[in-house]
Amino acid sequence: MSMTFLEQVQESISYIRKHTKMRPEIGIILGTGLGGLVKEIRKEIVLDYDEIPHFPISTVESHHGKLIFGTLAGRKVVAMQGRFHFYEGYTLQNVTYPVRVMSHKIGLGVKTLLISNAAGGMNPEFRRGDLMIIDDHINMQGDNPLIGENIDELGPRFPDMSEPYSKELISLANKVARDLKIKVKHGVFVAVQGPNLETRAEYRMLRNFGADAVGMSTVPENIIANHMGMRSFGISIITDECFPDTLEPVSVEQIIKIANRAEPKLTKLMKELVRQI
Repeated sequence: MSMTFLEQVQESISYIRKHTKMRPEIGIILGTGLGGLVKEIRKEIVLDYDEIPHFPISTVESHHGKLIFGTLAGRKVVAMQGRFHFYEGYTLQNVTYPVRVMSHKIGLGVKTLLISNAAGGMNPEFRRGDLMIIDDHINMQGDNPLIGENIDELGPRFPDMSEPYSKELISLANKVARDLKIKVKHGVFVAVQGPNLETRAEYRMLRNFGADAVGMSTVPENIIANHMGMRSFGISIITDECFPDTLEPVSVEQIIKIANRAEPKLTKLMKELVRQI
């Protein structure tokens, strides 16, 4: 007899609980080229995704596929080193599965989710290497992780999305950035399917829709965090300039290089944000 979704989540949690009893307060999802924060975590235990029952496996080169438990700036955290994407062929239910496992509602104890990503900047004021705090988002992935039967134990059928990214956390991140003298931008993030980068006409359209940066992740995880009553914070490293009239070819290698270059300031900001949450 096949297991229900809830039973799968519970089996994943039971497996993790055999290895650690830690109840992390904060969950962190590390995006492309943003693994440096891992070095700052005092690790208690590291589990490979392929060890955990029902966990998807990351197929992207720059995503390592480890669940890391430990302390960061004195706070108990669980970090995903490596995330999943719709373009890998997963359903959005697969993509967001780890967020279900992390949550305080039925899972490991996380009440606050911090999400990072690499994104293309469409706002003409943005430059490569900028950090953009996500104020809001647009879902253009053509799907939603909540489609299908709603499981009431996980959250309501129609979750409110009037404040998808916590204003309180955004305000705190602004203060932290000022204190650390790190410049941050703010904007609307749009999630697309990928895996190809966008055409000039698509960048023009997305910008006209009101988006400042574009990527292929984050929005599904944020939807699930809101569904499960977790506070969410999102931040992008702007890795390429997506201005239709001056658009130049860009490779994933270049994107990762820019992400790596900007990573130390993101690591600094995230670490201090964790300390002050």
